[in-house]
Amino acid sequence: MSVALSTCWRYLRAFIIIYLCLYAGIGISALLPITIPGSIIGMLILFLLLGLQIVPVNWVKPGCYLIIRYMALLFVPISVGVMNYTDILSAQFGPIVVSCVLSTMLVLIIVGYSSHRLHSKPIVGENKDE
Repeated sequence: MSVALSTCWRYLRAFIIIYLCLYAGIGISALLPITIPGSIIGMLILFLLLGLQIVPVNWVKPGCYLIIRYMALLFVPISVGVMNYTDILSAQFGPIVVSCVLSTMLVLIIVGYSSHRLHSKPIVGENKDE
């Protein structure tokens, strides 16, 4: 019985922390003069809490594993909701495709260039003559 209660407490604690960060992000997003989604701000808050080791990773791990395990199932309502806007999406198909292709190419170029710059620097003390 105590093992079941301990497992339930771990999941409950993980979801409480995740949802507190989410709702804090939504609250901060409502106060900001620019539009940044509250979920993104909430993820940044959670990242800071974990990165600064204010919240131990073990407290959040069970909930994260559960969410990631069923992530495909969580996209079903979003996909069904997108079906309601097929007329808008078909009318704007060209700009959507162009923006997706251009942004993908931009990301690939920036990441490739950055990776090339980072990995081509010589190591300090390394002799190039050898």
